Amino acid sequence: MKKALTLALALTVGTAAAQSAFVWPAAWTAEQNTANKRGGELRLSAISDFKTMNPFTSSEADSIPDRMETGAGLFTQDPRNDEFIPYMAAAPAVVSNNNKRFVVKIRQGMKFSDGQAITADDWVTTWKIHTDDKVGSNSRDTFFLVGKPITVKKLDTYTLQFDFPQPSASALSIMSYAPWPDHVFGKAYREGGADAVKKMWGLATPASQIVSPGMWVVDSYRAGERTVFKKNPNWGDWNKDSRGQELPYLNTMSVRIVADANASLAAFLAGQIDTVGMRNADDLAQTKKAIDNGSLKAFLKANVSPQATSQWITFNWNKASDPAKQKLFRDVRFRRAMSHIANRQAMVQLALGGLGSETYFSTYPIFKQQIDAGLAAGAPQYKYDLAQASKLLAQIGYTKKNAQGYLVDKSGKVLEFNLSTNAGNTVREQLGRIFADEAKKVGVKVNFTPIDFNTLVGQLTSKGENRPFDAILLGLSGGSNIWSFGSNVVPCGTNLHSYNNPTDGKCATSQEQLMTKLYYQGDAELNDAKRRAIGGQLMKAEGELQPVIYLVGGNYHVAFNERLGGEFAANMMDAYYGHRLQALTFIK
Repeated sequence: MKKALTLALALTVGTAAAQSAFVWPAAWTAEQNTANKRGGELRLSAISDFKTMNPFTSSEADSIPDRMETGAGLFTQDPRNDEFIPYMAAAPAVVSNNNKRFVVKIRQGMKFSDGQAITADDWVTTWKIHTDDKVGSNSRDTFFLVGKPITVKKLDTYTLQFDFPQPSASALSIMSYAPWPDHVFGKAYREGGADAVKKMWGLATPASQIVSPGMWVVDSYRAGERTVFKKNPNWGDWNKDSRGQELPYLNTMSVRIVADANASLAAFLAGQIDTVGMRNADDLAQTKKAIDNGSLKAFLKANVSPQATSQWITFNWNKASDPAKQKLFRDVRFRRAMSHIANRQAMVQLALGGLGSETYFSTYPIFKQQIDAGLAAGAPQYKYDLAQASKLLAQIGYTKKNAQGYLVDKSGKVLEFNLSTNAGNTVREQLGRIFADEAKKVGVKVNFTPIDFNTLVGQLTSKGENRPFDAILLGLSGGSNIWSFGSNVVPCGTNLHSYNNPTDGKCATSQEQLMTKLYYQGDAELNDAKRRAIGGQLMKAEGELQPVIYLVGGNYHVAFNERLGGEFAANMMDAYYGHRLQALTFIK
């Protein structure tokens, strides 16, 4: 759900005459397509249907716009060394004004899927729409630092100027958003403003009207069944492999909607989809068995790296309709008690099959250097301890239990709350059940219910004094290995500041204010070691406040059907970059 730079591309700049083409390094694939095999379909799955085709209104982690914009962005990271290199940019940015101004030349010759040229106007219009608060873009917070806007200006048809209110270690990542067509969205925005933009590109929009800046464009959509993407016919004009062949090699990519993660695994084992996320030891065992008995030809590598995702429970501080619950959820003793109730070791063993780790902070397990900096700064961990949880709840006033064994207040009201997660995510469903079972042991009644993912996201991102939920178990993905804290998560007033999201966006506590200050202070620090040290202080404040209860992080495992070629070398695979680039993937 965090918005992140699409890490799908790279380039080697050729001569001036060949400037319009990006060359993808041969070293980025262990198995090069030397025979220039072309065509075929990459077959994927999802457990929740898509919500929209509109890039300015989508907020889910996996969306149609996100898939289309694969292969769009000014810069990208080299998976071999994490360095940012020009991609849609023609050359490195020219930096001035104390690291606050970036002038970027755009590579000429690039076109949208409808044949229109990609120019500076497209980046400027995209920025304008994302930053209009009436649009409600999930990316809006990305374009603000310390409450001040990052501005984007067109110098000429193929030159952009970015001005930041302060230096930012994330500058190249922030600048690498996908440019959506000015001749489509800009026209609507100029004529009808935010309302016109929000009405565009719904799921009923004909695929022929969808225009993409990236590798893929929508070919067909069938609600609840399947979405098919076809390659952007113009993308290969400026994306070449190391032998000068157009990319991608594939013709299509399909995403079939399945009931849950178990159904996704079953489809993979049956050879119906090409890759699937391995959740735990049981998934690995089933896959290995299918490979060993010859029913599946697949690549399988376990425990490649820690995950680049988080799993957590957040409590709603904006519950004006229930002042008692709002007071409870805002009490740090209650939240620390909930952390003590979370039996993370049981979660690792039962939900992940022992292949994972306990987590206590927003920083993903894969970012070990930042986690170590947090521990060095004294960031606390409220570990599984039901006795300590009971003591904290007693301090709040819950000292007696009713006949059913639940804690009650002085008026006899049971200590209970509703907890939801997204239906079909079997790991989260198991985490929720484990948490509810442990809570019952100390007398807390947790009404745990999996619900539709899009409904859940709507509740989580809602603003106001009376948001429509008690507690939500979800996760985040995306983010950066440069500054591993979310621009739309940590600062007050951002759309994924999940626990406290009032209409005015104000912090409710001094710790929130401190975390917001440290976020921007760390992002402004260009020295890696000093930035991690500031991150450690942020983690300390986060740990003490416990605004969100972090649970467990799984290990990243790689599994894909052997019909696919073009994967990374094994030593390049990890949870941050994945196991392949779609542009270099081919069907053997």
